[in-house]
Amino acid sequence: MKAFFETLRKRIPIPPLLIITFLAVLAVWWVYTPPGLLGKMDAIGYAVCHRIFARSYLIGDRALPLCARCTGMHLGAFFGLLYLTRRGKRGGLPLKKFLAIFLLFLMAFGLDGVNSYLNLINRFPYLYTTQNWMRLTSGAFVGIGISAVLYPIFNQSMWQDWIEEPVVKTWKQMGTLLLIAALVIPAILSENPILLYPLAILSALNVLVVLTMIYTIIWVMLTRNDNQFDHLKELRWFLLAGLTTAILQIAVMDYARFLLTGTWNGFLS
Repeated sequence: MKAFFETLRKRIPIPPLLIITFLAVLAVWWVYTPPGLLGKMDAIGYAVCHRIFARSYLIGDRALPLCARCTGMHLGAFFGLLYLTRRGKRGGLPLKKFLAIFLLFLMAFGLDGVNSYLNLINRFPYLYTTQNWMRLTSGAFVGIGISAVLYPIFNQSMWQDWIEEPVVKTWKQMGTLLLIAALVIPAILSENPILLYPLAILSALNVLVVLTMIYTIIWVMLTRNDNQFDHLKELRWFLLAGLTTAILQIAVMDYARFLLTGTWNGFLS
């Protein structure tokens, strides 16, 4: 596989082709999605989230790009990743005791999600009536767990000199991640437009961040270039390939959902 891509690289100028592909995919998606910055963020959320109006927080009379649960999850992941970049190229998963805590958060997330779905269809008994603040809270704490797992996996896959040390190994580091989740919750609950507008944009952009990281890992592994890089600059074409694939996935999911529903609104709107 690596030999195939090396031959392809020699015969075809990959960087220009990749740039053209990226611009073409972005242009098509941009033209056919709702106008305005929040409209584009809505289109990102539309690809990955049900965006049910009643289960979303609002800026004025419009829903955020993601529902309450997804908003919490992606903001927790975004600020978690931002914090973990201070840990450099550490590629070890969090210590087992911290992984266990993240697993508990995931179980709570799943329980609340199933219970919330049972609330929605109202055909089967459920444990309690799920509120948006519960969805937001479960999402925020799962989000920091996503960052604590995705970040070291990315480092393990990319760098020659990745550090075999847990990315979260002290209670101080764990406490910082918990604080991040705890701060996301009141920021959204405040329903202050001055806070909600930038947070809405960041939550949607984190969908691109996470998908780009995942697809970059996939492209690096497919071409057998894992652990070949020393600096972020060397990774730029793989990052662009990951971003292009992420936008393409969002575009395809947007198109499929629009064909199914005929509207850019959330389900049940």
